[in-house]
Amino acid sequence: SSLKMLFYSFFKTLVGKEVAIELKNDVVFTGTLHSVDQYLNVKLLNVRVVHEQKYPQLVPLSSGTGALFVRGSVVRYIQIAPTDVDVELLQDATRKENAPAKSTATVS
Repeated sequence: SSLKMLFYSFFKTLVGKEVAIELKNDVVFTGTLHSVDQYLNVKLLNVRVVHEQKYPQLVPLSSGTGALFVRGSVVRYIQIAPTDVDVELLQDATRKENAPAKSTATVS
């Protein structure tokens, strides 16, 4: 859908930025967004587990040099710094997405 493509295009602008990803099972990872695909699957670098004491089995991921691939369907939220959001670009894209379709019919 075109809405999914809007999010995909937006997240592509965030590659190289620090993000926090909360999964549907409440696990939260932080790291540098390395890539995103059209299914909103993401790859993080320099991964850290936010609540290591709650998820000790994930501590090895928090070495600071690890990479993590996250399937888009298990993501609840992706948190980004407000300074990393180009609000004007996002507003323009949503306006275009919600604009009425132009008619090609001619009036006689």
